[in-house]
Amino acid sequence: MEDKKEILLTQEGYQKLEDEVELLKTVRRREVADRIKVAISFGDISENAEYDEAKNEQAQMEERILKLENMIRNAVIIDESKIDINVVTIGSIVKVNDMEFDEEVEYTIVGSAEADPYEGRISNESPVGRALLDKIVGQVVDVHVPDGVVKFKILEIRR
Repeated sequence: MEDKKEILLTQEGYQKLEDEVELLKTVRRREVADRIKVAISFGDISENAEYDEAKNEQAQMEERILKLENMIRNAVIIDESKIDINVVTIGSIVKVNDMEFDEEVEYTIVGSAEADPYEGRISNESPVGRALLDKIVGQVVDVHVPDGVVKFKILEIRR
């Protein structure tokens, strides 16, 4: 069942989820409730676009709260002090050389809930993340991507 899946998080990622839930439950709930009250004050809600919009926002927000609470409940926090810097694991920061373009790229391997490719945070379940796991410095890794195969040489592992 999907609800029981472990969610791997760094301490920072776990804190971000808790902070977002707190913000949604306190500040955002009140803001949306106020918008609903104002929309109701306009009269007939059967043809009230502001009311419909506020109710839709409320439903989406409540769904997000449930999703975040489920993630927190199933969270497994990665003990970053126990990350082995000799091998790529979840929580590792890995500097690689993209051998096709001869450029250095740095990735932080995180659980899927924390992935943000634009910030260099890639999921352990992504093609690149999966290929780098359990590898060591100096190793050349073939990553199967939709366009073919990309080769990375691991230059450095740290936490």
